[in-house]
Amino acid sequence: MPRARSTKMHRETAVIPQEIGSGCFSGFTIIPLAVVLTSFILASMVLQTNPNQMGTMPDSIPSNLSPIFRQEVLHWSDSIIRWASASNLDPNLVATIMQIESCGDPRATSSAGAMGLFQVMPFHFHAGENPYDPETNALRGLSYLARSLAAANGDARLAMAGYNGGIGVIPRAESTWSAQTKRYVQYGLPIYIDAISGINPSNALNEWYSRYGASLCHQAAQRLGLP
Repeated sequence: MPRARSTKMHRETAVIPQEIGSGCFSGFTIIPLAVVLTSFILASMVLQTNPNQMGTMPDSIPSNLSPIFRQEVLHWSDSIIRWASASNLDPNLVATIMQIESCGDPRATSSAGAMGLFQVMPFHFHAGENPYDPETNALRGLSYLARSLAAANGDARLAMAGYNGGIGVIPRAESTWSAQTKRYVQYGLPIYIDAISGINPSNALNEWYSRYGASLCHQAAQRLGLP
């Protein structure tokens, strides 16, 4: 959650060359133009078929959770689905955030002071609230995630950047994001895409785990009494 800034993902559009100074196309122009047109049509079909590759949310919110997540996160499956429904969020997005933030450790604490399952900063809690209570932590963390997603117009990638770096990073150039926020979306979005695409196992999650998550998940497993 905000500790550490985004523009919409750049979408490349094929540019169709035009013949200059001529009323018709030469034979040498027609062939490459046909190739470009075909590539453009195929690219458009891919984007229409796979909008989530660009970081957009699915048209309808799933009611189930992908099995790709680590056992420490799946331990919270019923709660994740309930919390996601209450916040009108995709449970797979919620699980992705939990995966990266705490790997399901309800007592996780960062060096910056973020706490609990969703690594919520102290200033997001109300007086008297227990930041490590899973229900309270989910309430405050997912409220911020929902606000970030709304500010990002449903773009999951930008929402992740906003959750990590603060909602203020969403309209900013990606070059201004912190290294942490860039890394957050570098792993977070592919994990989320694998979850909603039914790709199991997730290479993205396994890479995140081997590079950054092993000790975090080991700690979570111990805390939860998992093998």
